[in-house]
Amino acid sequence: MTVFHVIIPARYGSTRLPGKPLLPIGDEPMIAHVYRRAAECGAADVVVATDDGRITAVAEGIGAKVCLTRDDHHSGTDRLAEVVEQLGLDDDAIVVNLQGDEPLMPPQLLVQVAEDLAAHPDAAISTLCAPLEDLEQASDPNVVKVVCDRNGYALYFSRASIPWQRDAMAGRDPGALLLDGFRRHLGIYAYRAGFLRRYSGWSPAPIEQAEALEQLRALWQGERIHVVEAAVPPPAGVDTEADLERVRAQLGGGLISP
Repeated sequence: MTVFHVIIPARYGSTRLPGKPLLPIGDEPMIAHVYRRAAECGAADVVVATDDGRITAVAEGIGAKVCLTRDDHHSGTDRLAEVVEQLGLDDDAIVVNLQGDEPLMPPQLLVQVAEDLAAHPDAAISTLCAPLEDLEQASDPNVVKVVCDRNGYALYFSRASIPWQRDAMAGRDPGALLLDGFRRHLGIYAYRAGFLRRYSGWSPAPIEQAEALEQLRALWQGERIHVVEAAVPPPAGVDTEADLERVRAQLGGGLISP
């Protein structure tokens, strides 16, 4: 089995849900559920990365290893780079990023993305995708799309509808609009630690700033990202109050073991 590390970035400041990692789901805070998902995947270690003492106290209370990071990082990837330095990881170490608002993440996807990176030594990053569920998602800017080459390496990520199906979108041939031509990007990544060190030294790229997608900084710098279809469809994370209630209902209803 591939040896890898899981880092869980968990910020207290959230525009829509302040203190999100500490919000209760059942009898435990969200970060406890996320940590448990990660602990089930067989990683060499699982680290919570936060800039807030309240999250530190709660995470340590459930037995998690915690790295306290700066509070001025531009992105979650920059925060991971600081943790890599704190842990002293070798450049070839594989680091999986699990967001602190993913309490329903199937552990097997953490393993899948780590093993995919290990299988592609010319890639700096591996990430997951899934087919779009309906055509409405193709034009939804909150659903990030990815286009890959024939070998599964990312050509581009966008909030726009890509690949643009010219004739169908122009109305000349509506029947040619193919749902299976679209892939939805899932925000779970495996990185090589050496890449994270390089990434932290780069300024944000113009395309990254335009799309508000930090993985575009890597493509801008000529790094390769391998994309593989998720082995199982992951439930959505928690971005809104409605998402939080949905997760509470799923966990409270026994659909997923808490």
